[in-house]
Parts: sequence; C-alpha cells; structure tokens
Amino acid sequence: MTRRIDLVADLGEGFGPWRMGDDAALLDVLTSANIACGFHAGDSQIMDETVRACGQRGVGIGAHPSFPDLQGFGRRDMGLTADEVRTDVLYQFGALQAIAAFHGTQVTHLAPHGRLGNLVAVREDYADAVATAAARLDPELIVLAQDGKLADAARAAGLRVGIVGIADRAYEDDGTLVRRTEPGAVIHDAEEIRRRTVRMVVDGVIESRNGVLIPVACDTVLVHGDTDGAVELARQIRAGLESAGVEVAPLADWLE
Repeated sequence: MTRRIDLVADLGEGFGPWRMGDDAALLDVLTSANIACGFHAGDSQIMDETVRACGQRGVGIGAHPSFPDLQGFGRRDMGLTADEVRTDVLYQFGALQAIAAFHGTQVTHLAPHGRLGNLVAVREDYADAVATAAARLDPELIVLAQDGKLADAARAAGLRVGIVGIADRAYEDDGTLVRRTEPGAVIHDAEEIRRRTVRMVVDGVIESRNGVLIPVACDTVLVHGDTDGAVELARQIRAGLESAGVEVAPLADWLE
C-alpha cells in the first residue's frame, strides 16, 4: 500500500497590510492550510483571500483558533476557563466557516494554535472543550493534534484525528517539543529537516535532541510558514517524500 501524508502550514497570519510569510507560494506546495481566525493573527480580508486561494488550488481548509492574544501572537497562557476556550473556538471557527461557505467550500479540519495547542495536549478540560465544540460543529471534522489529551478527547467524541509531525522543531525524549525559548528548539538546516521528515513518515521514528529514537505515527507534516526560506523548505520536504514513494495529498481525501 502506498504511504500517504498531508503537508500543512499555518497561513493567513498577518493583520491589515502586514503579511508574515509568502502564503501564495506556499499554497503551490501544500495540501492543507491552518488559517488564522483573528485571535492571534488574521482578519476578515486575509481570511477571505486565503480561503479563496485554497479553493483555487484544492488545498484543504483548516481553522487555526487561538487564545485571544493578538499582542503575543497566541503564545501566552491567558488563564481562561474551559468554557471560555470552547466559546472562543466556536467564535473563530464560525467566522472562517462563513467565509468558506461564501466561496462554495468548507472547513475540513481544526488545529489549535500556539499556547492553546500546547495546553490541549496536557489539559483534559481544555481538550474536552475543543473536542466538544468540534463534534457539535461538524461530526465529519478532522482534529489535528499531537498525541495527547486532545487526540484522545476527539476520538472519544467520534471525530477523526490527524496526528501532526513537525518538520522543523526539536523533540524531547518523551516526544514533546523542545520549548521555543531553549537553544536548538527550531531546526534551520534544510537537508536535516528533509532527512528527519522522510524518516518520520517512512520509518515512523524521529530522533530527539539527545539522540533517542521516538516512535512517531503522523498523518500530516507541519511546516512553519513564518521561518526563513519556508517556501523552499516546503518544496524540499515534498520532493523528499515523493522520492521516497510517499503520496502527498489533502488529509480529508484519505484519512479514515
């Protein structure tokens, strides 16, 4: 059986006239996009442009909800209750879904951003809040997550889960990501990232920063669109995967 993988990046992370990355070029390489919904980045115009561009290219559309932290780019813990997390996710998803409906398409997955994405992996109350919101919004929705509380809660709610492997981040021995504040948390060598990604997808392992081989079973590979050289990096990752016999395709087209 041919191995399949989705290639995704966080897009639409600008505000007003300011743009963070080259989304248009990335969309020619990706198969899915996590689109900022206004709480950490993005606004109605950027969301509209990004959804339209995804539709033109057949790229899967995903909501990328965050804590309400525009100043901190969604990377700070806001001390919210689980109910606040639930309603914030509903608010952001609803905005993106309305724009998608206008363009004759739909949101097919949900991927929490930043600190919210970190906390739903370890906090059961936050994970349940996100999974409950997703299940009631659309039972066919795919939840993108690392192994942890959110993945468990989403499966328990009857949702499909796409496990995320992160191409350019260092891992701890326990499979969690090295915090961004620590040296070496982000990997910049393109050839190393390509090698790690192919090994992660084909062999099901990734090497921690201490040399420990960690089992990984990922459905989608995340490339950070805000890093230097992100477009070329995405091209190299896709070329490496396809050279290894991996089919790169939108997650919603094949995930069971």
